[in-house]
Amino acid sequence: MAEIKLDIADGIARVTLARPEVRNAFNAELIAQMYEIFTGITASDDVRAVVLSGEGPVFCGGADIGWMRASLDLPYDSNLADAERMSDMFRAIDNCPKPVVARIHGAALGGGAGLAAVCDVAITAEDAIFGFTEVKLGIIPAVISPFVLAKIGASHARALFLTGERFDAQRARAIGLVHEVVATDGLDAAVDRRLAEFRTAGPSAVAAAKLVVHRVLDNGYDDSRTITTRAIARQRVSPEGQEGLRAFLERRRASFAGD
Repeated sequence: MAEIKLDIADGIARVTLARPEVRNAFNAELIAQMYEIFTGITASDDVRAVVLSGEGPVFCGGADIGWMRASLDLPYDSNLADAERMSDMFRAIDNCPKPVVARIHGAALGGGAGLAAVCDVAITAEDAIFGFTEVKLGIIPAVISPFVLAKIGASHARALFLTGERFDAQRARAIGLVHEVVATDGLDAAVDRRLAEFRTAGPSAVAAAKLVVHRVLDNGYDDSRTITTRAIARQRVSPEGQEGLRAFLERRRASFAGD
């Protein structure tokens, strides 16, 4: 049974969590499929951008209750393997060179809030609810923490990780977890506006820009100086960089820009 639906058309991969009966909660099958899908998207030349969304009333409610119940009877090594597979899934999304847009509605709780954090652009309906709720269950938001900390910083993470409190879309935007809050009926239009922007950008430049963000965050100034100067020099002499700059100087549309 497919836990995730994938549709690729006109350069856009639409990845939809398809477990609405359990609030699109994570289980082993969904995690494995998500990893496989994003690994495939990474290798695809046909995809310019990705939209991640959820079927039914919520985006993602976190971990599946049945999956969590089963973990009670598993030894440490088995729980470790489960956590490592989930970490690999989040890293597959994070490392995807294509821009990933989260389309959030209803709720993004626990691992669902982690998905909001790992996406490049997060757009939410104004009535959506968020929360890093793990401590309410006696566990912790560990696997998602690298991506959440990179998005909202340690100060907000301390406040929200330690209480497990739920918060609204406006607070999610104020702390940087999401980038845009819109009326529910305007969610698709807001996503489409972002996709239109990506279509006008050079695909390899987008991938290179995303990689620069990762590498600069992972390195100090001396190393990042080498990383960034080499990155821009490579892009300037690349066919895409040459075309983009020439198109700008010649006041014409670049060949890589979509309609």
